Amino acid sequence: MRYALYFTPPASDPLTLSAQRWLGRNAFTGAALEQPAVGGFDAATLSGLTADPRRYGFHATMKAPFALAEGRSEAELVAEIGRFVSETEPFDIPELVVGRLGSFFALVPGDHCDELQSFAGEVVRRFERFRAPLTSADISRRKPDELTGAERQNLVQWGYPYVFDEFRFHMTLTGRVPVERRDAVEGVLLDQFADFHGRPLTIAGLALFREPSRGADFTVHSLFPLAAAANRKTA
Repeated sequence: MRYALYFTPPASDPLTLSAQRWLGRNAFTGAALEQPAVGGFDAATLSGLTADPRRYGFHATMKAPFALAEGRSEAELVAEIGRFVSETEPFDIPELVVGRLGSFFALVPGDHCDELQSFAGEVVRRFERFRAPLTSADISRRKPDELTGAERQNLVQWGYPYVFDEFRFHMTLTGRVPVERRDAVEGVLLDQFADFHGRPLTIAGLALFREPSRGADFTVHSLFPLAAAANRKTA
């Protein structure tokens, strides 16, 4: 069993509904979904392009998948998430856009967002005590020789290369896209996500995902809404 702390909108949110149809799986229920018909891409090609993000479910990584540390339990983790969200206020990413990171496409912020960076960093720190150390095989899978010095240090210390200064929020929409197909894929995504491209995204929750065994699909265990501390005091 591995766990991950991700951001994803609620199950009924229009972005969630659009993204899960694009990916072909509902991460809240685990159900397979029929993907949209896309001009220039047959069903098999689209399924292949979305295979990697489909397994993980629509999300943005806050704390990457981890096994529980010795002596820690799922109940303790859930309780700590509850405490964390009760102390954390929602905020907006001012602009979400379809973007490319290397060879894959994702929904990313249009510009730097201090609140987002702070939120992501605090999630990494707050839940570190629940993470079991990586095995040598885990580290090898990350191809440390291809990482920068800072990314390698993060991998060893925090279990994931892309945290703190190296963190970049992204909600993955494809796996690796061949160079010759990138323009076409970008055009399709701009069409599929036109209702969300260039608009704000509210970060109003933190989700606990579970992977029952290595290589299995991740599903949502629970979605925890962020609660404004001031509102809680006056309730």
